[in-house]
Amino acid sequence: MAHPKVVVAPDKFKGSLTAPRVAAAVARGLREAVPDLDVRLHPVADGGDGTVDAAVAAGFVKAGRWVTGPLGKPVPASFAVRGTTAVVEVASAAGLALLERPAPLDATSHGVGELLKAALDSGCTTIVLGLGGSACTDGGAGMLEALGTTSFEGVDLVLASDVDNPLLGPSGAAAVYGPQKGATPEQVEVLEARLAAFAQRVGPEHAARPGAGAAGGIGFAALAVLGARFRPGIDVVLELTGFAEAVAGASLVVTGEGSLDAQTRHGKAPYGVVRASGDVPVVAVAGQCSVEPGDLGLKAVYALLDVEPDVTRCLARPEPLLHVIGGRIAREWMSE
Repeated sequence: MAHPKVVVAPDKFKGSLTAPRVAAAVARGLREAVPDLDVRLHPVADGGDGTVDAAVAAGFVKAGRWVTGPLGKPVPASFAVRGTTAVVEVASAAGLALLERPAPLDATSHGVGELLKAALDSGCTTIVLGLGGSACTDGGAGMLEALGTTSFEGVDLVLASDVDNPLLGPSGAAAVYGPQKGATPEQVEVLEARLAAFAQRVGPEHAARPGAGAAGGIGFAALAVLGARFRPGIDVVLELTGFAEAVAGASLVVTGEGSLDAQTRHGKAPYGVVRASGDVPVVAVAGQCSVEPGDLGLKAVYALLDVEPDVTRCLARPEPLLHVIGGRIAREWMSE
């Protein structure tokens, strides 16, 4: 007799745990509480940092390269390869996490171009570029400079992102995301002017396309010059990692992210998992939750703060709490 199957498919808890570690902690609790469960770990991502990890967990092989970091110094970066498909993260080469201090006017996407070139040199003809977590707002100029005359003819470049902002204006790369990268209001104006001038030279007709403003405008350069196409990141990751096959026959899916809130419906991984799970019930784990579970199509949400109300202790020891929550989910949903 087949054992009940549970698919554990969380995104990362930003700043605390990677998606694979979240999944592993929940899985330990599930198995401990109900030992005969068939627990499948399927960490996911929405195009931001963690996208390569999700690919590797699904069988891709990680390849390392030294590239030019966001401030020009060499940094170790990686991408994932399976067959002729590569997964590249902007965050790996030009991520905010690579900076010791904000550098909104100076950060470059040069290393992203170097990673793309490495993927091409590996023989890949399909490249997924995850656009989240960037430190730069250079419109992708550095990326194009690094690529030089490299041809993308015959290559399917897929932009994976959880945002679809245009390049310019009040919803654009500088106005919305510049402050998150440390830009003052005056610096936002400088960045906007730079992006507008760059777009005028490269292809102004592409500036308003969905995703052009993602990753500080890297989306724009990829759309305008490299012939890329834009897709919601979680949809791309779920396809790459074979989620449809993993969820077939499952009795329950456990998803999650650090904070479930009003933004979760707009391209975030847990909502994508709910939509892709069909009739299989989905519950979520989270650091905190500020929305009703039903608003996201979830049957229940298990928040770390409900187990440990002290935020400092919660952030310091999330894995034991996820272990406890995994056990609670197993007992409430999988016990006969």
